[in-house]
Amino acid sequence: MSEDQASAERAARLRGIGWMVTTGVLFVGVTGVVRYLGTDMSAVQAAFLRYLFGTLMMLPLLARVWRTERGPRRLGLHALRGSVHAVGVMLWFFAMARIPIADVTAIGFTTPVFTTIGAVLFLRERFSPRHAVAVAVAFAGTVVVLRPGLQAIEAGALAQLAAAPLFACSFLVAKKLTETESGVAIVAWLSVFVTLALAPFALADWRTPTPWELLWLLVTAGLATAGHYTLTHALRACPITVLQPFTFLQLVWATALGFLAFAEVPDPWTLAGGALIVAAATYIVRSEARRGIGR
Repeated sequence: MSEDQASAERAARLRGIGWMVTTGVLFVGVTGVVRYLGTDMSAVQAAFLRYLFGTLMMLPLLARVWRTERGPRRLGLHALRGSVHAVGVMLWFFAMARIPIADVTAIGFTTPVFTTIGAVLFLRERFSPRHAVAVAVAFAGTVVVLRPGLQAIEAGALAQLAAAPLFACSFLVAKKLTETESGVAIVAWLSVFVTLALAPFALADWRTPTPWELLWLLVTAGLATAGHYTLTHALRACPITVLQPFTFLQLVWATALGFLAFAEVPDPWTLAGGALIVAAATYIVRSEARRGIGR
């Protein structure tokens, strides 16, 4: 590999890392809004309205994509991703309304582990020793935060744990779709298929939302749609195995948000685990800045 090629690939990886960090900030914003809404509305209805608003936001772009690309090239993969993601979203909304933001985020960090393993097994991505070290250290930080066996496991925690492999599957399918589909198409079709999948369950447990709830769900849709768009750019820029350690940074943002907005004071375990997570992400970004693929 020439020096120019190596430099270009390093730049692409750093660009992808930047998109992934932005994605984490946006998704934590979604977390804060859902936490604020609480349990007055069912998890399924809240998830349905969030994706319905997201679909409405994307309609003009989707119409343009349909004209230029003549519809999705891989409709089956879009539908598969939407169906799996819908179940994960329902579980996530349920968890968010019941346990602290930092706990939801920490448990969700089993998703990068499933995603990284899936990327190696199914997408044949290279998994270097430095990636393994970063994921292992970050996951250790998550275990420190959760302290399994030292505290009771709540229903919300179980729901989030069940959602993790579903979101991992969604990310892997999205990575595959970046080979042929535009970023706008991937995000738009996700909103469409998740909305369709959630609709029957939401209508079966429907109550009329207040204008205030609708406003905040609209904000959620905007943040989440932007997050999926930046995630798609990250996935297009570099391998999943490079990106996953930066997902762990969401615990830092989530802990800060929980403290500032909801007076959820982080305990020493959360702070210690967060330090490990930051160290892992810092290590991999410095490593990627110095190395190119094949070096």
